[in-house]
Amino acid sequence: MAITPIERTNVGKIVFEQLPDISQPERKECAHMEKKKWETIPLGNVKIKDNFWSPIQNLMIDKVIPYQEEILNDKVPGVEKSHAISNFKIAAGMEEGEFYGMVFQDSDVAKWLEGVADSLAVKPDADLERRADEVIEIIEKAQQEDGYLNTYFTIKEPEHRWQNLQECHELYCAGHMMEAAAAYYETTGKDRLLRVMMRMADHIEEKFEKELEHGIPGHQEIEIGLMKLYHVTGEEKYLRRALSFIEERGKNPDYFVEESKKRGWVHFGADPEDREYNQVHATVYEQDKAVGHSVRAVYMYTAMADLAGTLGNEKLYGACEKLWDNMTKQRMYLTGGIGSTAEGEAFTVDYHLPADSIYAETCASIGLIFFARQMLEAEPKGIYADVMERAFYNGTISGMQLDGTKFFYVNPLEVNPGVSGNVPGYRHVLPQRPGWYRCACCPPSLVRLVTSLGKYVWTEKEDIIYSHMLMGQEAELRKARVRAESEYPWNGRITYHIEARTEEAFTMAFFIPFHARNLAILLNGEEVNGQGIWKEGYWHLTKQWGKEEKLEIRFDMPVRRIYANQKVRDCAGCVALMRGPVVYCFEEADNGGGLQSLRVAKSLEEEIDTCQDGVLKGKYLLKVNGYRCTGGEDLYTEERPHMEKTRLTAVPYYAWGNRGIGQMRVWMLEDGD
Repeated sequence: MAITPIERTNVGKIVFEQLPDISQPERKECAHMEKKKWETIPLGNVKIKDNFWSPIQNLMIDKVIPYQEEILNDKVPGVEKSHAISNFKIAAGMEEGEFYGMVFQDSDVAKWLEGVADSLAVKPDADLERRADEVIEIIEKAQQEDGYLNTYFTIKEPEHRWQNLQECHELYCAGHMMEAAAAYYETTGKDRLLRVMMRMADHIEEKFEKELEHGIPGHQEIEIGLMKLYHVTGEEKYLRRALSFIEERGKNPDYFVEESKKRGWVHFGADPEDREYNQVHATVYEQDKAVGHSVRAVYMYTAMADLAGTLGNEKLYGACEKLWDNMTKQRMYLTGGIGSTAEGEAFTVDYHLPADSIYAETCASIGLIFFARQMLEAEPKGIYADVMERAFYNGTISGMQLDGTKFFYVNPLEVNPGVSGNVPGYRHVLPQRPGWYRCACCPPSLVRLVTSLGKYVWTEKEDIIYSHMLMGQEAELRKARVRAESEYPWNGRITYHIEARTEEAFTMAFFIPFHARNLAILLNGEEVNGQGIWKEGYWHLTKQWGKEEKLEIRFDMPVRRIYANQKVRDCAGCVALMRGPVVYCFEEADNGGGLQSLRVAKSLEEEIDTCQDGVLKGKYLLKVNGYRCTGGEDLYTEERPHMEKTRLTAVPYYAWGNRGIGQMRVWMLEDGD
């Protein structure tokens, strides 16, 4: 089977994919969108060299990936058993034993492999690559003769293959493994796993073409995987199948009800009547609110946006815009968290954003970043870059302990030990990160996000280079080599050193964060003074770039008070603090117990203090004025609480929970002068 669009001879070589022409009727309806014309920038062409992100990325590569590898092989005592690698060995006939874990346990291995692939692009490691190759060999041996790959059904219930799309995640696992296969091929040039997943994709195509014509995944993800296969191989059938899964969804809202009656057995016992849970209540074109399971939703939206941009499908892009607006303007937390309730890990209703019974799964914020990136690729707008930045600096990396060995599934904005993790309705809100958990989807997903960070920095179109994130890095682009030095997110200063690789004029467009104050842009030491144009949150400058150009972006980042819409009941009378893209929180470790008795003063008189020692060393802390309320011991009294002035300390939200168990709050009551 020939794979022609990309030929890789060495990691890091600049290779740009040429997409085949695919005729789709929707193109004729497009008013201004065009078929995808941007260049695919290999991950190896963007090297992150950033004071904030490089330590996190290095931690992922040097410690977290090997740690998770040990967990997947059940070699870490005292944490939840994984058995994921053993499941593949049993399915391959290499070991005796029984399947163990969730029905989607295979996906943990897939996400780990994708993280490994991206890490090898960042930091080549022959031994890690060898170990990954060994895992891939096991996966290949576990594949059935007809191309089917899923250890749960191969080992435990082979007679039930493809009977329970609603609950059993066969397509979900396949999608994640397709993503891993594409990433591993792009980095290493090795196509063993890619061919395994092309065979699985062909098996899926045959199955759904002949027997499950209107079948759809219960948990969306296969659509992303198929699009990754398409972008790597150029095989049109993968794009068409992804589009089919998207467009079939919701055409028959009773599909899972009918499937349940037909099969007569259940796995989890999920309610097929709950049509919003997995977004089958309406077609994707008719959906205008983010509903149901939040990860399923944003995975679907990601594929929709990829298809919209790839095909120039204006109708599909419009559907994405509606869902984006509702999610980010009525149903998203300040940190970029999504999913308000543990029941169904789901969105609820507009403005229902409780801080203490929140869900905000790490995977959901990661999926939000995936969606934002695809929207940026379709049509670069600052609203997408802003949310992507917000989730990167807050709602995703908060899911990991600073040492890389413990992980949150749920990312709360308020924690009260004794209630959080114990009281019904709050048991999912843990006051400390566990080492692993039974449904371990988030830890390896966070690895693949951070190791692939270079994929989110740039988009290069025919005549425009877009910079989406303000971070230190070196990039080999088609039209230019760029080296960036950044003090972000602690200070608003980034310097781009640009070396043109063409004598033709082209445009460079830089995202300027919405929070920037007193913006100054200097080109070769002189302020631009009216040069360039502003469009959708990006500053564009078109010129014939030279070999040694220096562009500096400077802005102030004052501490900002953030207030929620008054329809958000849980935040009424409260304030949160941000500086730059970083959300801050208050912890018991700095402010003592009883955070609910503290008030942030209206006259902050803030200080910015760099932590000098301990686990938070190097991070910027905020010192602000506040009050502590004290009162008697009676449960109820007519006596007004006494307010004493005090000085409060706030720490970056992503770093909370690293100094023992204690209270934490993002939203604080506000009082005083």
